[in-house]
Amino acid sequence: MAKKKALITGINGQDGSYLTELLLEKDYEVGGIIRRTSKPNLTKIEHLLDKIKIYDGDLLDQGSIDRSILDFNPDEVYNLAAQSFVKTSWNQPILTGDVTGMGAVRVLEAIRNHKPDAKFYQASSSEMFGNTTDEFISEESPFMATSPYAIAKLYAHYMTQNYRDSYDLYACGGILFNHESPRRGIEFVTRKITYAVACVSQGVEQSKMGNELKEPLIQNGKFKLGFLGSSRDWGYAGDYVEAMWLMLQQDEPDDFVIATGRSATIEEFLEIAFDCVGIDNWKKYVGTDERFKRPSELKHLRGDASKAKKKLGWEPETSLEELVEMMIRSDVELVKKFELN
Repeated sequence: MAKKKALITGINGQDGSYLTELLLEKDYEVGGIIRRTSKPNLTKIEHLLDKIKIYDGDLLDQGSIDRSILDFNPDEVYNLAAQSFVKTSWNQPILTGDVTGMGAVRVLEAIRNHKPDAKFYQASSSEMFGNTTDEFISEESPFMATSPYAIAKLYAHYMTQNYRDSYDLYACGGILFNHESPRRGIEFVTRKITYAVACVSQGVEQSKMGNELKEPLIQNGKFKLGFLGSSRDWGYAGDYVEAMWLMLQQDEPDDFVIATGRSATIEEFLEIAFDCVGIDNWKKYVGTDERFKRPSELKHLRGDASKAKKKLGWEPETSLEELVEMMIRSDVELVKKFELN
């Protein structure tokens, strides 16, 4: 029996790398579309390159998506690529709308025209709910998107539903709440915290990682963040990619919220992170900077994944404390290798 084939956009990102590992374990053939740059970022999938097929492509370019679909002939397509940094979406709203919103439609068009029996997964986002008043957010909660990123994701989500209803495609929207890992980009607040805490624990006062952020990460023993009162439902990306796969194994396509059901503020995340390295007074090492605050702050997100638990049999396996400790351990090793040599 021939192996199933899965094509992943954004395969070189956090979720793409974990999903690739999962699919290879399940004996899939895996292909990935990666945007061509002068210096390709393959760090997260270097250990997988001899097991997968890579296509140069871009969600802005219909032709490259069409060619990838035609050549690889996938059974499943996972659209994980996007302009995914919320703060950047205010500075680049048109690009965000084109890549994150229209990019998903280009993938759907390629499937509709060239491989209509392929199953499609769209990486939707909890950001689409905005500042909803629902304490636990489910598939029935109202969408109140508050950023260009969230609005672009919402457009892609609705178009996924539209192609499912209009063209009878097997198309699912996975509404994933925040999910992190040691592979998270340094520009995201959770990884910025764990890397900075690792630096503090190792006595690094001026981090070289500032080159990745275009500004110093730590200055005079302190690092700067934005609004510390934001509350998020944080899970582990390695757990969440299993939910993506499970969605495409059902008899009928549907949309699912994926979350832990527990929320914590950035202050609480900081407390857990500093506890991991045995430091009590985190406020001594953390400051705030208006530049890191969003024009419209999303204050609370907490998910209700009851539908996924019932229909998919999915449960998160990693607690927030375990997740933060995993990220801290990884970043301490990285600091020892990168900062102290």
